[in-house]
Amino acid sequence: MILNKLTLKTFALTGFLFIGSFYASAQKELTLEEALLIAFDNSPDIKKSRINMEQNKERLNAQLASLRSRFTFDVNPIQYSKSESYNEFNSVWNTEENFKIDGTFSVVQPVKFTNGKFTLSNNLAYQESSSKATGSYEGYNNSLSLNYDQPIFTFNKTKMDLTRNELNLENATLSYSIQMLNIERQVNQAFYNIYQKQMALKISEEEYENQKISKEIIVSKVEGGLSAKEELYQAELNLATSKSNMDNNQVELENAKDDFKLLLGISLYEDIAVSTNIQYVPVIVDLEKAIQNGLSQRLELTQREIDLNNAKFDLIETSAINEFKGNIKLSMGIMGNNKNLADVYDKPTKSPRVGVTFSIPIFDWGERRARIRAAELEVESRQIDKNSLKDDITINIRKTYRNLQNLIQRIDIAKQNEKNAQLTYDINLERYRNGDLTSIDLERFQNQLSGKKMELANSLIRYKLELLNLKIQSLWDFEKDQSFVPLELQENLTID
Repeated sequence: MILNKLTLKTFALTGFLFIGSFYASAQKELTLEEALLIAFDNSPDIKKSRINMEQNKERLNAQLASLRSRFTFDVNPIQYSKSESYNEFNSVWNTEENFKIDGTFSVVQPVKFTNGKFTLSNNLAYQESSSKATGSYEGYNNSLSLNYDQPIFTFNKTKMDLTRNELNLENATLSYSIQMLNIERQVNQAFYNIYQKQMALKISEEEYENQKISKEIIVSKVEGGLSAKEELYQAELNLATSKSNMDNNQVELENAKDDFKLLLGISLYEDIAVSTNIQYVPVIVDLEKAIQNGLSQRLELTQREIDLNNAKFDLIETSAINEFKGNIKLSMGIMGNNKNLADVYDKPTKSPRVGVTFSIPIFDWGERRARIRAAELEVESRQIDKNSLKDDITINIRKTYRNLQNLIQRIDIAKQNEKNAQLTYDINLERYRNGDLTSIDLERFQNQLSGKKMELANSLIRYKLELLNLKIQSLWDFEKDQSFVPLELQENLTID
């Protein structure tokens, strides 16, 4: 019985170790570039922006298709009527009976440059009619006409609608690109946050190992009667505190990983780690070049320009409310009828038509003037937004530049501080071995060393993030001294 229990425990322990080793080996290390590619494929925000871009692309395709010739064929397979009408002159009732079949084929061609419309129309009908008053008729009739309809004294709505759809597609494409930049920023921040947590865990593990060593030292001293027992209690407290800090850092790392997996859109049950090597090389930044490139290349400025153009279009449309305008209609046609279809144009009849109409507003109680003023104010507002964005871009680039210069100094100081803290700890650890220092004092030097290591790591991470921020703000990569084109951004900006 005891043997069976031992066997079960052995199998259970073996299985647990096997599963643990499997998951440990299944941990996936991600580089920053790999994480960005995953986010670009899986991010819900990217997917929604891509859908919006495709929707506007199809709307533009539909608008372009509407400018081509449109062919239609309308058929009335049967029309039958029978009615009685009273003839007052003869004082009799007449019975009228009609039967008709007809079809109309038409071709409509919009004219983009004039906002006019050509229509070629042909109507073919077969008709049977009988009446006591007029007799009966049976035969075919055909009407062929070419019409042109031209609005005058008003704006070109066809051309404006096409331009609007083109601007909407461009705006959607820019929004998609900006969303990619935002995702890149978020992924970088989350990636380096995990790296920071990994560094914090590593430093706390080193601190824990140092506390183990200090405890072993004090244990040998207490056993040899060289130190008071209180020193051992303090060393045990320091070790427990260090263990607690290490466990807390492990929890924070796992929480950061879950947030990162959610951002990337991958399984929450996948074990990941980030792999990077932060190499610190001070980057020379030309502030004026950064500002000039940002003001000329930022996608948001193009969006503000699109908003301004749309507001101007709204003003044009608003100005057309209750305005003086006209319309010209021209038509050239030929008609014919005969009992035989082949002879329908034996005696054709020409049917030219010309018509000009005007719409003349008289009094609208100030509606048109008020609407135009509201549209003009909207144009002014859009212009202010554009100018304000230019100022924001300039200010943000300047702030980022100053932060980078400050971080360079802080990194140099942090490196020296870490070096000094390590030397100080090594010296005082030797003093502790010799009994010239208490556990409390050694703990203070240990905390100082851990703090300076984290301070250096944090400064390096902030420097990397500020460099990324400058690239996004100015769209210029000063590390490579070239225009900044994020991953896949150039391809996504290309519209067929």
